[in-house]
Amino acid sequence: MFDANPNVDSYCSWNKKGCVTFCHIASCFYPQAEFNGKSDSLFFNDGVRRIDFVLVYEDEDMKEIDKNRMFQKRKVSASLMKMGMELEAARSVVDEKLLFVKVHMPWDMLCTYAEVLHIKMPIQPNDLSTTSSTFNFLSCITKHFYPSEDLIAKETEYFTAPFEKDRLEYFYVKDRDLFFTPSMRSRMAYYILSRAPYEVRGNIKKFGVTKLLDGGVYKAAYPLHDVSGSEEQGEDECPNERYLLYNEWAHPKSFYKMQPLDLIRKYYGEKIGIYFAWLGFYTAMLALAAIVGLACFIYGYMTQETSTWSKEVCDPLIGGNIVMCPQCDKECTYWRLNSTCESSKKLCIFDNYGTLVFAVFMAIWVTVFLEFWKRYQAELEYEWDTVEFLEQEEQPRPEYEAKCNHERINPVTRVKENVPYTACGRCIRVSLGIGTVLFWIVLILASVVAIIVYRLAVFFSFSTRLQSDLKELEPFKEYVTAQMATSVTASIISFVVIMVLNILYERLPRTKTDYENSLTLKMFLFQFVNYYSSCFYIAFVKGKVVGYPGQPVYLLGKYRNEECDPGGCLIELTTQLTVIMGGKAIWNNIQEVLLPWMKNLIFRYCTRVGSEKVIPRWEQDYQLQPIGKLGLFYEYLEMVIQFGFVTLFVASFPLAPVLALVNNLFEIRVDAWKIITQFRRMVPEKAQDIGAWQPILQGVAILAVASNAMIIAFTSDMIPRLVYYWSFSVYPYGDHSSHTMQGYINNTLSVFDIQDFSNKISLSYFRYRDFRYPPGHHRQYEYSIYYWHVIAAKMAFIIVVEHIVYLTKFVLSYVIPDVPYTVREQIKREKYLSQVILHETNLKLVTKRLKPVADKILKHNEDKEEEIMDLHF
Repeated sequence: MFDANPNVDSYCSWNKKGCVTFCHIASCFYPQAEFNGKSDSLFFNDGVRRIDFVLVYEDEDMKEIDKNRMFQKRKVSASLMKMGMELEAARSVVDEKLLFVKVHMPWDMLCTYAEVLHIKMPIQPNDLSTTSSTFNFLSCITKHFYPSEDLIAKETEYFTAPFEKDRLEYFYVKDRDLFFTPSMRSRMAYYILSRAPYEVRGNIKKFGVTKLLDGGVYKAAYPLHDVSGSEEQGEDECPNERYLLYNEWAHPKSFYKMQPLDLIRKYYGEKIGIYFAWLGFYTAMLALAAIVGLACFIYGYMTQETSTWSKEVCDPLIGGNIVMCPQCDKECTYWRLNSTCESSKKLCIFDNYGTLVFAVFMAIWVTVFLEFWKRYQAELEYEWDTVEFLEQEEQPRPEYEAKCNHERINPVTRVKENVPYTACGRCIRVSLGIGTVLFWIVLILASVVAIIVYRLAVFFSFSTRLQSDLKELEPFKEYVTAQMATSVTASIISFVVIMVLNILYERLPRTKTDYENSLTLKMFLFQFVNYYSSCFYIAFVKGKVVGYPGQPVYLLGKYRNEECDPGGCLIELTTQLTVIMGGKAIWNNIQEVLLPWMKNLIFRYCTRVGSEKVIPRWEQDYQLQPIGKLGLFYEYLEMVIQFGFVTLFVASFPLAPVLALVNNLFEIRVDAWKIITQFRRMVPEKAQDIGAWQPILQGVAILAVASNAMIIAFTSDMIPRLVYYWSFSVYPYGDHSSHTMQGYINNTLSVFDIQDFSNKISLSYFRYRDFRYPPGHHRQYEYSIYYWHVIAAKMAFIIVVEHIVYLTKFVLSYVIPDVPYTVREQIKREKYLSQVILHETNLKLVTKRLKPVADKILKHNEDKEEEIMDLHF
């Protein structure tokens, strides 16, 4: 008997005891079950069928505007049940308007789609040794840093093969309920949900819950977490992997432990696993770079008081008697060189011979990092069954399939196929994409020019007012110079502009139909210009084209180009890097930790009415934050930008690897805590490697060699000091009997006659930073021979260092194989077993099919022989 409820658009069937058996709710036909009070159950109410996915929607009233939505939900439900899925609905405990549709895939359906998706399943335990005896000693040391094996046991290794339903007996099946892991089941369920049709209009076919989520038909779609991440509880049939991950990976007390990558991959899928594997490997390699960089910093700090040229700057008899040229036209005054004593000492910390060694070391380090990552990645590809995960096996995105409305002839098969765009349409889309990226790059460059103008304008103001404003703060007066104040404030403004432009660009309309690699390249190009343009300006542009006091160079015909500090622009580049790297790390952690935590806290506060009620697992997960459409994209982008800071400008800031290491140690745990406790469970995805980020890292590594060589040559004072020490401190250019740095400061400062200057004062001459002939020389104010020696030495240094480093990189790339020998052997063994199974199965199949024919022929021959014998008799 059917009973109609006038308050809700539902028609329910009741049994003799008055219990609901199935309902027609909001035009969707599937069973409804009351919540049984088991808050952490991952099963239907019968306790047998596992929940593989959950759909959430709002039970709307029968309004005209909502009829289409109800029709679409009904069609999706009908399509899912027609394909074999089992559904069960449950009303929200907190909000009665919400309905949760639980989705279960039966065994036959799992087998079918495991074959469709080419999921590799175990066929035999691995009988090859996977651990080299060379690492036995290291394993004894590092075993204390791994998660407890009593909690997270090491998984048995198997040889695997793509699953085939007809050959089930050849696969290693102990228990059907555990044969397909929850992440595999969720991946298959999402594959079906993303292709479930809900509307057909002529040749246009609409399908997939993703589109319905964007349109608000469904409020959420997600796989279930295990039980609460911070509590050890759950059903016997379902091991609490989420709690293990929280306790052994995300909890602060486990910060020193290695990551349980196999469990991460098993719970979240290969795409999440490969990200954390890369992040962990990168962080481990940073430890070596951080140690060497810290040693270089300590060396520079300890030698800053003994530097000869720094002593000359601070000496009142040398630097105190050198009057320097004003650094602007009207507001600035003459100043004495020893006023920059403190900044010259700080410069010695970062501009020393140790920095040169460290820059070469980092060029080798980045090559070793990339090569050993390839090897480690190859091992993970084999262990995680992604070796043969090729594009041919990867299924097309449903959004791509939905747009395939144009026909073309496949150039290979000569068969008609559907594509989303015509050649002209694709050309227009590419042009629009390139135009958008170029527009934002031009906007970034405009912001850089604006900051340069700010530097020039504010420097003039600081030069006239800063010292008078600080005259009562005597302890700070000698440290806070106009140059330093301009540099720090400009760095802070630059960081703010970077973050604002970054937020604006990320808010551009973007859909899943963008190819991931194309999106990665476009976004990285924007971020590259956004984050690094100001650093490249300071390193290679600032102070390079300033002219000399008699003929200065002006920007926009109004502002005189800013000059570097007498010690060079390196200290300013260091300041810029410190502000951007530190500010970026703090801002990202605020975004990644506080924002999701505050959103979840507000949501729980708004729904506190039902806080005393027992809430089921599917509703607890609904209260968490959804994962963004781009998933790990921004996590990779954050780390790759950091990688650029660590490698591109490390010659100016040897502490960059130390800051990156500290940040990454927090980043791993923050990301782990975030995805386990604050976000819904991600849909597991297959991934063979880190995708388009690999060539981007290689490109940054190649650029880093040239960048650091040019920083040492043009930004640092390393080359001029070496030229003076080896050539100009002794005969025929110098007066010293042996090589020395004494007199270096005087040698690097040119002389300008006051009589040639527009402002007439009592001084006869002043000094400025350049290599030009003095007044009275027949080539006065032209570049001196010292200048050409320095230029030649800089070019020679760049060429020699680049060739040596690139040669070393090439040799290391050739010597270190991408795939370890043991992995190659295991891949061959696995292929052999797959071929044996395939051959035996086909042989048995052929034998089975030919046996009736053979029996018939044999019987026919026997009858024929009997006839002949009868005739003979």
